[in-house]
Amino acid sequence: MIKRVVAPFCAAFVLAPFPLAAHAAPDCGSIGNFLAGKAVILSCFHSDDLRTNNSRTTPLNNSMATFTNGAPLPGVSVLGLPANFGSFTPVTDRGVISNGPTQTPAAVPGVQVEAGFLSDPTGQARFVLRFPDTWNGKLVVAGASGTRSEYNGDYAWSDYVLPKGYAYASQNKGVLNFYTVNFGSVGQPAPDSCRVNPPPRVGGLPGGALSLLWVHFYDVDPDKPFTQWTQYMLDTAKLAQATAKVAYGKPVRRTYAVGTSNGGYQVRRAMEEGPNLFDGGVDWEGTYIDPTENILVDLPVAVRNFPAYEAANFDPNSQAAQNILAAGFPPDIVHRNPSMGAATASLWANYYNEFWEVTTCQWQQRFDPTYDTFGAGPGNYDYLSRLGLPGVADSVAATTTTGKIKKPLITVAGTMDALLPIKHQARAYEDAVNASRKGNNDNRNAQYRLYEVQNGNHIESYVTPFPELVPIQPAAQQAFDLLVAHVENNAALPPSQCIPKGGTIAQVPAQPGNCAQLFVP
Repeated sequence: MIKRVVAPFCAAFVLAPFPLAAHAAPDCGSIGNFLAGKAVILSCFHSDDLRTNNSRTTPLNNSMATFTNGAPLPGVSVLGLPANFGSFTPVTDRGVISNGPTQTPAAVPGVQVEAGFLSDPTGQARFVLRFPDTWNGKLVVAGASGTRSEYNGDYAWSDYVLPKGYAYASQNKGVLNFYTVNFGSVGQPAPDSCRVNPPPRVGGLPGGALSLLWVHFYDVDPDKPFTQWTQYMLDTAKLAQATAKVAYGKPVRRTYAVGTSNGGYQVRRAMEEGPNLFDGGVDWEGTYIDPTENILVDLPVAVRNFPAYEAANFDPNSQAAQNILAAGFPPDIVHRNPSMGAATASLWANYYNEFWEVTTCQWQQRFDPTYDTFGAGPGNYDYLSRLGLPGVADSVAATTTTGKIKKPLITVAGTMDALLPIKHQARAYEDAVNASRKGNNDNRNAQYRLYEVQNGNHIESYVTPFPELVPIQPAAQQAFDLLVAHVENNAALPPSQCIPKGGTIAQVPAQPGNCAQLFVP
């Protein structure tokens, strides 16, 4: 039986008047009554500050033990970790790509709603809504990266737009993250499991600490196709718009989509499939999917060649390094001991240990589940040769990003992204947009821009061990402001450009178009 708790959450607080706000202040009673029959209400409360660097607005990791339908989460307890470890990790999610909470001077009082979609029979689909007491009449709907939770955009997006008066909504693409299958098995313990890290290499840099931890990603289940990612972005926008109208007594005037990585993919698809719901979007490092160009083409090459590159003492002229570069990846950054010449850190090593193999495994199991992932080897996966197998081409085609946008869209991408290499990802999507409009972009109402952040990469935290890199978050947030000015005030969008290392988006760029160099020392 599904329990809905609505009114009691808001009984204990009194809202102070806001004379500058020409609308009603949001309250949990009206919001909960509206969502009854649409959502499983897990929590609704008023907060003195909706900014997310706290445990009230961003729940603790592993703080959820059941699906929204009440069934217990699967998983086994290993290494002292709870059995539900990994399924729901909001604190990790808010900082996994962001370079930290957006700093703003004042608290943002308002109402937060955390809920699950009642329509999802698996009990996984979730969303979060934030309604500031002082509202500007507009809404931001966020996508989520990876298989992260609805709290993934807390630092980068929620903390940036709420102080400006926007309402905010986010969702989890309809899936939880993963659950633990086994720890200690050398071989794959189940055909639909992935190991978190590849094993350490003899004589190489330290490998992943969890090379014997095997997990199951919820999004490889048959009832969780990637096509749901788009649907939940659209459904959340509709639900948030309707709930905001109830909360404030007025309809939303503007709605913008934002998202990072797989969340950026959601933004692109929203601009393609739901133009009546959105006024524009910003995708930060959005994932490009096409039947003949996607990360399953590139990542196995990196997985296959990295051990030999490492064994060659990270020689950029080695055949293994050249193979990785030829697959479209940016150059490696290698730090060495000055006296001995031995490598002490490698950007590619970070990606190999933390992302390349596990992402290949996850996507292969989603689109081509009959491949023997760890028998044949993730590095030996040849996606293009398997397109003729039943279901492979069709499942990828159903998720294709077409480039046929119908509202303004900005992509912000880093030239040093070694998970979604810019040559075959952001630039490929730019090519798809240009092809759809035969190069006639600036005469379209739905204009497109690609802003390339020189030395930006996929994981903002890598800026610390590799200070040669720069964060992308400031450029993504600047792009959002430029988009709003374009939509609402008809301000010209700066042309597509290379943002030089340490620079900002310029109205008259020094380097229009793509960056000539992916890396600048």
